[in-house]
Order: sequence, then structure tokens, then C-alpha cells
Amino acid sequence: MTIALQRASVLDGARPVPGGPFDELLAFISEGAAERDRERIHPFEIIDRIRHARLGAYRLAKEDGGGGSTIRELLALVIRLGAADPNVAHALRNHFGFVERFARPSHSPHRGKFARLIASGAIVGLANTELTSAKVGGSPFQTRLSPDGDGWRLDGTKYYSTGTLYADAVIVRAAGPDDRTLCAVVPTKRDGVELLDDWDGAGQRLTGSGTTHFRNVRVEPDEVVFDGPGVGYGVPYTNTLPQLLVTGIIAGILQNVLSDAKDLLGSRKDRHFYYATAASAAEDPLLQEIVGEISSAAFAAEALVLASADALDRLAEARERGLPEEALAHEAAASAAKTKLIVDELTLTSATRLFDVGGASATKRSKNLDRHWRNARTLASHNPRSLKARALGAYELTGEPLPAQGFF
Repeated sequence: MTIALQRASVLDGARPVPGGPFDELLAFISEGAAERDRERIHPFEIIDRIRHARLGAYRLAKEDGGGGSTIRELLALVIRLGAADPNVAHALRNHFGFVERFARPSHSPHRGKFARLIASGAIVGLANTELTSAKVGGSPFQTRLSPDGDGWRLDGTKYYSTGTLYADAVIVRAAGPDDRTLCAVVPTKRDGVELLDDWDGAGQRLTGSGTTHFRNVRVEPDEVVFDGPGVGYGVPYTNTLPQLLVTGIIAGILQNVLSDAKDLLGSRKDRHFYYATAASAAEDPLLQEIVGEISSAAFAAEALVLASADALDRLAEARERGLPEEALAHEAAASAAKTKLIVDELTLTSATRLFDVGGASATKRSKNLDRHWRNARTLASHNPRSLKARALGAYELTGEPLPAQGFF
């Protein structure tokens, strides 16, 4: 079905209201997250609060009206968002990628326009994937941009448009004249744009990752960026940050698994198995051991994500200063890939062990504790670990560089 967005869009002239500190916002996001996931209640109000708090401008430069955060600070925030509600965190992933590709680089076409968009609080989604493509995440695209007077017309269909259901604008990957690949950044409420809520994955059910149709959509000249050397998706390893953002969200899920494990064990005061080694579950050394292992896994996951974020910060600094970046970009991609392999495994294992702490009653649908495994498994499946591991192994053994485009 088509979802009609019942709100004023920032692009329609709504004035963003200054928000409170992110601590309060994160607490609000966390409240009711399990119920929203269970009942499939879309977080429109939450996205509005994020918009008003201008959380999406956290990484934008201060001189452009943003928070001026480092990538490490951004990933620390994303981990906390993932712990509060991984659906909301993932709905923002493509937005943060847009900021890094188009609103921050000084040489990016129409950078001023895009920076003002982000500074206003607007949220940006992505429409990239086409099921007709034999190469997942790659081109050529059947979605096309055709000349129309002093502008363009856009036609095509995209799938898995994460975040777009809640967004003010959407990045559309398309082919232009001579099959040149490009990005069109258009308002989601423009005539001819249709957003469908048809994502039916086992997890991440509320990420707004449905189908998007573009039918004869008008596109203005300053809404188009053609890929090129050092521009947009033409930047080598341009997807390392979005890939690390996914892993950061999974690390956030692991933080939530730890919280739920502690709550579960603390709530089991009067009931325990008759043959257990302790009178109460909270005093059982075997169950304490499980919580300790989950705690250690959560610590390690966060540390790995932030270490990979440091590698991206070194790369960002080199790019801003015009210094050689090729080796730093490859190092950051390798770090993010290694982090993914470990964090995915730690989280999926911990999400299963959570039920060893809670027993059969923990499987009640009302508790919805299976959401942790479902959400982590769905996110991890975006980029198969076996392909990442093979690429890393080839690099270690033969020096074969990691793929510079796509999911690296």
C-alpha cells in the first residue's frame, strides 16, 4: 500500500524547532521500541523529533550550521541509536552517507544547496537498488534521467529504498545521457514520486525500505550530480562509511541485548530450575557467566566500530587537506570489513544466548526479544560475510586490493 505522509515537509517551508539534547531524544526513541517492532508501528513521530533536533546535521561542518562531529563521534551516536531502536538508526544510514558524499566536500557540485538542506533538519533517503541488475548494488541502471528543457525528467522503479518513507528528499541513482551514472536529489513529495510500504523482511521491519516509483518526475539542474573522479559515488571506497554504519547499528543491538539480559535475570527472583546450583537465577553463576560474556562482547563490538571510525577520520582529514588518500582509504575499508565479520558474529551469538538467561518465558511474543536476532541477522545479510572474508583473505595472501566500489 502507499503511505501518505501526514506531516509538513522541511522542503515545503516548515521551520525546524530547536530540539533538546540527544540524551533526551534517545530516551524518547528507546521508549516503546519493542512494541513498535512487534506491532509494526511506523516511527513517524520519532523521525519528526529527529528532524527538529537536527540530529541529521551532527556530522555537517559547524560553519554550515551543523554539529561538526568527527566520524568517531557520529558512530558513537549511531551505536546509541541502534541500542535505542535499530529501525530508526538504519532509516538514517543513507542520510549520513549523503552528508559525507554531497554536503561536506568543498568541491561537491551544489554543496551549498545540500548543506543548507541538511542544516534545516531535513532527512534524506536513498533509491538505488534495481532487481533487474545482475550485480547487486551496481550499475547499469534502468532508471533514467532524460533532458526536459532546462532540466530533466526521471523515470524508473527502485527497491529497498531504506529511509525514503520518512524522508524529505531522496537520492536516486540513475543513468543519464550516454549512460553516465548520476544522482538526482528530489523531494519525496514531488509529483510523480510514489513511496510504497512493502518491505516484508524478517527484521528491520520499520526502516522505510519499500519500493519507490518515479514517473515523469521533474528534476531541476541543481538537483543532479554526475559521478566523476572524486565526485559523489565516483570516490573510491565511498561506501565504507555506510557499511560501517550498518555494523555500528548491529553493535547497538548488542548493547540492547545486554540490557535485556540484565533485566531478565534481575526479574527472575522467585523462579528457577529445581536442579540449579543456586536458589535464584540472579545468583546462579552459570547465568552470571552468560551475562558477563554478553557484556564483554558488547564492549568489544563498540571498541572495534570506534577503531574503524578512527581510520575513516584519518581518511577524511587527508581528503580535506588534499593529501594522498589511496592507502588510507584502503586501510579504512579493510578495518570496516574486519569489524563487520567480528561484530556480526558476536551479536548473533549473544542474541541467541539471551534466551539461556531468560528461559522459556523469554520467548513470549509479548516480550519480542527475538527482534534482536531478527534485526541483526537482517542487517548482517545486507553484505554477506563470506564475500568480505574472501576479499580480506585474498588481500592478506596475495596483496589483491579490496574492491573500491560497491559494498566496500
